[in-house]
Parts: sequence; structure tokens; C-alpha cells
Amino acid sequence: MIGLDNSILFTALPTLTEELHAGETQQLWIINAYPLVLAGLLLGTGTLGDKIGHRRMFTTGLVIFGVASLAAAFSPTPAFLIGARAVLGLGAAVMMPATLALIRLTFTNEQERNTAIGIWGSVAVVGAAAGPVVGGALLEMWWWGSVFLINVPIVVIALIATALLAPPNMPNPTKHWDFSSSVYALIALAGLTLTIKEIANPNRSWVLVAAAFFACIIGGFLFVRRQNKLEEPLLTFDIFRNRLFIGGVIAASGAMFIMAGLEMITAQKLQLADDFSPFHAGVIVAVAAIAALPTSALGGANLHRIGFIPLISGGFLLSTLGTVLAMWSAHADSVAVLITGLIFLGAGAGATMSVSSIAIIGSVPMHRSGMAAGVEEVSYEFGTLLSVAFVGSLTPALYLSNLPANLKHMGTEALHGGLGHADASTAYASAYGTTVGCVAVFAFIFTLATLWCFRGNPKSGGNGGADE
Repeated sequence: MIGLDNSILFTALPTLTEELHAGETQQLWIINAYPLVLAGLLLGTGTLGDKIGHRRMFTTGLVIFGVASLAAAFSPTPAFLIGARAVLGLGAAVMMPATLALIRLTFTNEQERNTAIGIWGSVAVVGAAAGPVVGGALLEMWWWGSVFLINVPIVVIALIATALLAPPNMPNPTKHWDFSSSVYALIALAGLTLTIKEIANPNRSWVLVAAAFFACIIGGFLFVRRQNKLEEPLLTFDIFRNRLFIGGVIAASGAMFIMAGLEMITAQKLQLADDFSPFHAGVIVAVAAIAALPTSALGGANLHRIGFIPLISGGFLLSTLGTVLAMWSAHADSVAVLITGLIFLGAGAGATMSVSSIAIIGSVPMHRSGMAAGVEEVSYEFGTLLSVAFVGSLTPALYLSNLPANLKHMGTEALHGGLGHADASTAYASAYGTTVGCVAVFAFIFTLATLWCFRGNPKSGGNGGADE
């Protein structure tokens, strides 16, 4: 459910935009409000779970998520929907660290725990990848609010299952929780996101760019200073000296950067430029989810046999090939080439994410496992956040620059029919191809970076050479 809400708007956004009359900036914030709040609060909520108990955190987050889903479904304005999406991010941030913590409490055997984390990762991958097709299917039958309303029955089922199956709540009242650190992290992430968005905006305001960048620097500075003063900091930066840990962070954030970005712009390109229905666009994008399922489910269970490099670096190489094929599909105007690219992308991302969590959590001392879990979850959401900000800003900017002069005043309206639709579609397809090409470059950089981090091909997060 948490993964699904990251991507379910990729197919629903054009319909939602038309119904609520949302502007381009509002569209990006409707998508980004959720991962922004989620990523900004994850470190702090993980520590709070240690204090009051992870089972209680999980059920609290479920209730917040359910209420926010109801509010989002019946939002009367774009601003109200952005606020509801932010509260959804709060609910997800409260429950997400608890999911991994409850797995750690349940599985004490390392191989069983690795398999369980692999399944946990595969569910997240499939949830994120299935979002576009679920959103498209719902829009075929109901109104746009149904993409949020679907969360409510899932919340109810999860609450019942938690009451019946979850381990008992085990709070630690002596554990310190620091709210200020989460606020500073949120300020830094919001400033970074707004900086990226505004730089890519063709009508950018340099005053806003400067203000956002200043907020990012100040938030980051206050966060670091706060950690240095705490006896139990949310984050100690010495853990980043461990190359397996760094490799896991690159794998988690990089895989989500590639997957989320390509899914979002592909779903929108199929609808806006190629005139696919939301459902048909979602079905095509869902190919990535189908391809991700076997590689993500099998990765954790077989890590001890084949090691990190074939799964993580090999996964990024597959993703690179997938993005190159998606870029080519825009120039060749071939859905078959696009689907082939999505298969490679999904298989690669699934393999990468299946063991990135093991690299992060298994490479730190046990007393820092909660801190590592927080970083792991932030990595996933931060990758999504940056991806949506990057591709969601670059694609419209390139599209506007490619439009014929007589259509520039219409902007994206030229894609909604009329005499200029053909030229606008060509301009959007060209922008899509260029943006996907940039994502392919990043995917190849991630391949090389993880080859270095996992040199020697360790087969466990506890590899003795991890601190080199």
C-alpha cells in the first residue's frame, strides 16, 4: 500500500488535473507531498518506534493512512489534495519502519530473515510498479478519488491481521526520541526538492531557487549540528565509511530513482502523446511489475550463493539496457520496444532492491540496526522523491522548448486535441526520449558505483572487509 501510493497517481494525474484544474506546479506537489513528508520523517519515526513499540506504531500509522485516504478521495481543491497527500506521507512514515522492525523481531535465523526481507522488498517493488495499472483500472470504472479510496479496505484488513498475527508490542520507555531532527531533515529535503523543480522550470524565479537552496543548506546544517549534540543521534555519519553500507544506499535510492522516474513519464507519455486510455497505459507500465516479481523474490534467498555484484550491479546493468530501449522506443514509435525495455527495467530493479536492504542492515553493528533501517527506508523514498522532481520538471521544460512557436502559448493544453495535437505529441515524445536518456546515464553510473562498493563480491552483509 505504501509503495502503491507512490506511483498510483502516474496514470491518474492527467484525469485528476483536468477535474481539479491543477496547474503544473500543483501537479508536481500532489505527487511529491507524499514521498517528501515520508522521507523527511522516517529517521525520527523509526526511533519513536523503539520507544513506544513497533506494533503500536504500525497500527497508529495504519489509522492515519486510512483517514488521510478518505480525505484525499473527496478533496475539493488541489491545495486540499496536496495537504491530504502530506498526511498520507505522515501515516506511511509512522508505519513503514515498523514493518521492517517486526520482521527482524520475528525471524532470528539469518537466512530466513534474508528471505523475509527479500519478500518484503518484492512486495514494495510490486506495489510501486503496479500503481499505474491499478490507477488506470480504477479510472476506467470510477472517479479519480477511487485511487485513494482503495486504501481504506486494505487498512481495515491490515488492522485485523495485526491484531491476530503480529508479535506483542515491546516498548522501551527509556529510549530517547528527538522530534527536532526530523523537522530539520524535512526542511533540508523540501529545500532540495524545490531547488531541483525550480531550476528545471523554464519560467524559473532565481529568488525562489536561492531561497530553496538556502533552506536546504540551513536544514542540513541544523540536522548535523543536532546529531552531534545528542547522546542517541538519529544518524551518525561514521556508518557511511562502510562501503557495503554505501553500496546498499546507492542500490536502494538508485533503483527507485530509475523505476519511479521511468514509470511516471512513460505512463503520462502514453496518455498525452499516444492517446492511450489510463487503463491501457497502466497495463503497459505494469510489465515492469511482472518482471520485478521473480527477481526480487528470489534475490534475498540466493544471496549466500551468488553474492551482491550479480544481483545489484547486474540489476543496474539490466536497468540501463531497459532505459536505453525505452528511449529508442520514442524515436522508433514502437510499443513492442518499450515493453521489452520495461521488462529489462523491472527485472533489474527487482534484483537490485531484493538485497539492498540486506547490504544496509547487515553491514552495521546490531546496536545500530534501527538507525540503518531508517537510512534504508529514507533511501527508497529519497530516490523516488528526486526522480519525480527531476523527470517531472525536465520533461515539461524540454516539451515546451520543442513546441512550435505558434503552440508555445498553449503549453500542455496543445496535447488535449485540436489542430496542434500532432505537433505537440511529437514534441512530447522527443522530450520523453531525452529525459529517459538522462535516466539511462544515471543507471550506468549506479552500475559502476556499486561494482566498486561490492568489489570482492561478498555474499553477506556482515562481510569482514566492509570497513575498507
